[in-house]
Amino acid sequence: MRTPTSPEAESGLLAGLRRVIARAFPGADAERGITGLRRLSGGASQETWAFTLAGPHGPVALILRRDPGAGVRPAAEGPVVQAGMAAEAALLRLAGAAGVPVPVVRAMLAPQDGIGSGFLMDCIDGETLGGRIVREPRLARARERLAYQCGQALAAVHGIDRATLPALRQSNAAAEVAGYLRRYRAAGEQRPVFELAFRWLQRHAPARGRTTLVHGDFRNGNLMVDEAGLRAVLDWELAHVGDPMTDLGWLCVNSWRFGRTALPVGGFGTRAQLFAGYADAGGVVDAERVRFWEIFGVLKWGVACQTMSRPPEGGGPRSVERAAIGRRSSETEIDLLNLLLPRDAALACES
Repeated sequence: MRTPTSPEAESGLLAGLRRVIARAFPGADAERGITGLRRLSGGASQETWAFTLAGPHGPVALILRRDPGAGVRPAAEGPVVQAGMAAEAALLRLAGAAGVPVPVVRAMLAPQDGIGSGFLMDCIDGETLGGRIVREPRLARARERLAYQCGQALAAVHGIDRATLPALRQSNAAAEVAGYLRRYRAAGEQRPVFELAFRWLQRHAPARGRTTLVHGDFRNGNLMVDEAGLRAVLDWELAHVGDPMTDLGWLCVNSWRFGRTALPVGGFGTRAQLFAGYADAGGVVDAERVRFWEIFGVLKWGVACQTMSRPPEGGGPRSVERAAIGRRSSETEIDLLNLLLPRDAALACES
């Protein structure tokens, strides 16, 4: 989907892209070789653009990931700390070397390009819309193996040598719960289900254990899928160092199942398939930690939705999209009750 952009902004970006192409792509026609430039949907502070470059060996489809700079970036909401564009590019290269399916990074933006920080990478064909991934008939065979492939990919991510990582934030369960509790309190609202969930998480926060690279947003919607299964893992801007089970739990959050609630892994697979792929690729699963991070993930998304229901910080415009996301906080309350209620009590409520 294309996101509208002013002609002036697009013209300035095109001029900067020509400088990148002239520097990093020998033999390409920097002046006339860029066609089909369009901004893709998604991303509040970081932009994603697609275009085609005429090269010496034929046309090449490329993606630009960029942070345009503090002067034009919307105000951040909440305690989200992004890795930064240079770190994201470094992580893509490390992940690719570790066997994780990711786009290949082709060039970095430079200050003299005048279009912010970021990088160019290969454009990969496939489906990224979660609703289509869980429903389209042409992806039926892919869904049979996708949860297992996700487990394999996550084991590879978590196996990357920490000594090779760029500078990333580090966190643990107690710190993550405390950070989102502050964000929830700042909203000035009281939701009994959220209060219950925060208390449960505080009581059950796992002790510090092994820490690894954590993708931070590994879910249906940030995966590229085709008929063969997983094609690429996208959107690394929330990567950090922490409990590797964070990624497995986040992938199981009900909001990323797109209505296929019976299949807990992204709406396309089972926990058994996910865990098998992870173990077969050398990872060690701690199911109790996964459950903790799933519950935390549901609450985290609920708090984020609650934030979206309020006017934007900095006086930004209200939007129907923000209101629609804000309403989804009630969905997370139902999910939390289903996860936190003892099984006998849940069955009694259903009868």
